[in-house]
Amino acid sequence: MEKKIIECVPNFSEGRDMGIIKQITDAIESVEGVKLLDVDPGKDTNRTVVTFVGNPEAVSEAAFRSVKKASELIDMSKHHGAHPRMGATDVCPFVPVSGITMEETVSIARKVAERIGVELGIPVYCYENAASKPERRNLASCRSGEYEGLRKKLTDPEWTPDFGPSEFNERAGATAVGARDFLVAFNVNLNTTSTRRANAIAYDVREKGRPAREGNSITGKLMKDENGDKIMIPGSLKSVKAIGWYIEEYGIAQISMNLTNIGVTPVHIAFDEVCRKADARGVRVTGSELVGLIPLKSLLDAGRYFLNKQQRSSGISDDELIRIAIRSMGLNDIHHFNPEEKIIELVMADKKERKLIDMNLKAFMDETASDSPAPGGGSVSAYIGSLGVALGTMVANLSGHKRGWDDKWKMFSDYAEKGKAIQNSLLLLVDEDTMAFNRIMEAFSLPKKSDTEKKLRDDAIEDATRNAILIPLKVMETAYQGFELIYEMVEKGNPNSISDAGVGALAIRTCIKGAFLNVRINAAGLKDKDFVTSVIARGADLESRTEAAEKAILERITAKIIM
Repeated sequence: MEKKIIECVPNFSEGRDMGIIKQITDAIESVEGVKLLDVDPGKDTNRTVVTFVGNPEAVSEAAFRSVKKASELIDMSKHHGAHPRMGATDVCPFVPVSGITMEETVSIARKVAERIGVELGIPVYCYENAASKPERRNLASCRSGEYEGLRKKLTDPEWTPDFGPSEFNERAGATAVGARDFLVAFNVNLNTTSTRRANAIAYDVREKGRPAREGNSITGKLMKDENGDKIMIPGSLKSVKAIGWYIEEYGIAQISMNLTNIGVTPVHIAFDEVCRKADARGVRVTGSELVGLIPLKSLLDAGRYFLNKQQRSSGISDDELIRIAIRSMGLNDIHHFNPEEKIIELVMADKKERKLIDMNLKAFMDETASDSPAPGGGSVSAYIGSLGVALGTMVANLSGHKRGWDDKWKMFSDYAEKGKAIQNSLLLLVDEDTMAFNRIMEAFSLPKKSDTEKKLRDDAIEDATRNAILIPLKVMETAYQGFELIYEMVEKGNPNSISDAGVGALAIRTCIKGAFLNVRINAAGLKDKDFVTSVIARGADLESRTEAAEKAILERITAKIIM
């Protein structure tokens, strides 16, 4: 189950007093579940850009606390700086990173905006995807007139705030809260020192393109439309801003790009397109540079893309996909690219948290054999299931490389991808099963002196037990999906690996039957008998279908081996 992660990038109208900035970032870090990624103050702009990530609830709370603290510390009536601004917290955009949709992110942004308006009395305008009106999508429109024009703007019915009072807040000003796509700053390195050539390539690819000229494309007269505006020839990449420049420190020219919507133009597509356009101009790409952080999915997608171009299976580990992406785009060309410092989900990972799936085989076995009750049968069942599905994935990957089967690589790659997804889900459930057991133990340890405490304890035990039933049921349902992969590999895969597929089927069967034992033993202590009856019926049906699936697979294997 992919964790929900969002990013927040508030801009505060203070870039000179580090004491004030520190108090604001302390307010952000006071929220558990939030990771502060970057603090970028600017003296000339008198503005600080802060970046933090976490689960939606934590990020929402941290964003509100930071806006509140900024309103207490920053007096906009005394603010001067080079950057456009209208409030102590000038903008507060929310960005979906993983496991969450833009629609959900918009809802989060608007709830935070409402809270800022109601609880802090600050006028709030919602922009980009969170905008209430088309004319408010553009941040520049929301911020027009800036702080100095805000008093008058608030009297205009067209600019009534989305949330908060239509009254001038002299100290805090107004805040724009939005939801936008993830922006990636991505530079491509060239084997030239020519800024002019780099700019030409940048104009080739950026969405805006280049100005149209009469005759000679370099010296010809600029062409304009009936309104006197320059006519532009669009570039080849949507949602991309780009410019060419020379970096003296590196001794090379680069194409510097902002990918404003990586769902439209991902990094690997931008990289490949720059390679094509550079080659057409006699320039070679030597590598690339990622500025800031990037979601895990972007590099996994890049790894799959470059493997598919080679007609190789992409159903491999995430670590290997990341390595393929790094090598293919030359991300180590200028600086060492450390995934744990550049990929948001890995930066967020708690290095101190001890996970079962991070153990080696011997350590996991020793931990299971110890006198601790967890990990137990549930976690072991989930792990056995992941190994069973992994055998099916292995057969798919081997089949994709079989001599003479070159025309089947895509089919086997798709099978391997499906297998990998099931494996990953089961691996997450290895630790979730142990956490479910720990929740039950924590609930039993709650005080029970008074009637109120006893009820709270009983409710906590019931909720924790219900969760401890649903986790192994999820293991059963997830593992069962692996039978389809195994059966297809028995029928279509490399015949030399048919026994491996059979072992995979046996492992999946063990996983499902073992998980069902956990469902039943946990269900025995639950008071909600209707829930228990429903869950046991679902589990029994899965167990019955499992036995039938295993039998059909083993019969096919036996028939093929005898043949």
